[in-house]
Amino acid sequence: MEKPHKTMLEQHPNFQAVIGIEVHLQLKTESKIFCSCPNKFGDQPNTNICPICCGHPGVLPTLNRKVVDYAIMTGLATNCTINRSSDFARKHYMYPDLPKNYQVTQSDKPICLDGHITIDLADGTQKQVRLIRIHMEEDAGKNLHSNKGHSLVNLNRAGTPLLEIVSHPDMNSPEEARAYLTQLHSIAQYLGVSDANMDEGSFRADINISMQRKGDKKFGTRVELKNINSFKFIGQAIEYEIDRQVRMIEAGEPVKQETRLWDSKKQISIFMRSKEESQDYRYFTEPDLPVLEIDDAWIERIRATLPELAQQKHARFMKEYSLSAYEATILTEEQERANFFEQTVALCKQPKITCNLLLRDVLSYLKEHKLSLAQSKITPELFAQLINALANNVINSSTAQEVFLELANNGTSPEKFIEDNNLKQMGSSDEIEAVVKQIIESNPQSVADYKAGKTKLFGFFVGQVMKATQGKANPTLINDILLKLLS
Repeated sequence: MEKPHKTMLEQHPNFQAVIGIEVHLQLKTESKIFCSCPNKFGDQPNTNICPICCGHPGVLPTLNRKVVDYAIMTGLATNCTINRSSDFARKHYMYPDLPKNYQVTQSDKPICLDGHITIDLADGTQKQVRLIRIHMEEDAGKNLHSNKGHSLVNLNRAGTPLLEIVSHPDMNSPEEARAYLTQLHSIAQYLGVSDANMDEGSFRADINISMQRKGDKKFGTRVELKNINSFKFIGQAIEYEIDRQVRMIEAGEPVKQETRLWDSKKQISIFMRSKEESQDYRYFTEPDLPVLEIDDAWIERIRATLPELAQQKHARFMKEYSLSAYEATILTEEQERANFFEQTVALCKQPKITCNLLLRDVLSYLKEHKLSLAQSKITPELFAQLINALANNVINSSTAQEVFLELANNGTSPEKFIEDNNLKQMGSSDEIEAVVKQIIESNPQSVADYKAGKTKLFGFFVGQVMKATQGKANPTLINDILLKLLS
């Protein structure tokens, strides 16, 4: 038997990883954070821009109130204290995609402080990951590098509203980092503040990782892994960085404080730049934006709009629908999936069958065809028809596969497809018993062998009955009648 693969931490048992994460979350507002330009992904380059987000001299920013609403909502959902008074600052650095040569962000007075997220660990326990802060800021533009040796800049993204969510270094493994990010990703989607699309860059993670010998109180030198946009790549990058840093420490080489990029093709991290300290950014208070004052009424108004989050829904699904922890986890990890399940169950009142077919058939189909539920032809109304037909023994499980594929491929009504194609199973025990008797009479030697102890032949008889009835016989009745007549 092949031995399970050892993680990097298992390969370096004398060391412990110390991991903190900064997440940049693009908010799903109609307009940008400080101007009225559309906040849209994928439009023609440099079309959603104006003098404000392009950093022209003399222009004045105006704070988008919806950004503040979403920041408060995210803070409440992550157990933060909402700062009643916060302000903005200028963070200076020069880069082609930052037209002002500074970024408007929040510095020493962020909108949210001291939160936490509870994550589930593989051993069944839970762990709290503390949040230092959540603050609002604007995104930069995007550089596009050609293989011909020149670069272009698209400023459509400049001024897109961001929340930066900064954790304490409370995580100690790639698995914990992934659990934390998965939980935060889920919260953002359930709140509706962001689509959190990692492929489009609306959920980006910077991983800060250092290694310390077990027993040491002082953390090692921190290395930042920048803008990784896949949970899979994040795990791979942390594993690689654990190994790289430990090997350097054991060889007596100093680990440098720096920012590195992850090359997913070569499976290595690459030096990007020396890591800046806060003084390098020359922060000072943004003079063109007033202090943001938030009263209790504003906070309570947002609190009243908070939806049921994934962890709450998970507990309810287990209790209300008698699902296992695993089933509830898969159903609630995406809000669209959880909503589809509940909408279907509301129509057919069959949670267990719905869960089974959703996790097995629907998710396999969506994965194979690279679709989301919204992009597919599978609706709760049509899916509920299929569930009802199966639950009421109108069709058997084999026929259900055929009906599901017709539904998924063409959006055909299961009820109509079953009726038009004469797919209803034989529900009468008298009809099935007549077929079973005929099969037994036609196969005397197999009957004798079965009675002599070759019990595996039972499957042969079931197959013959199914063949004779064109798959329309109720399998439960087939089994019951065969057992009765063969004994």
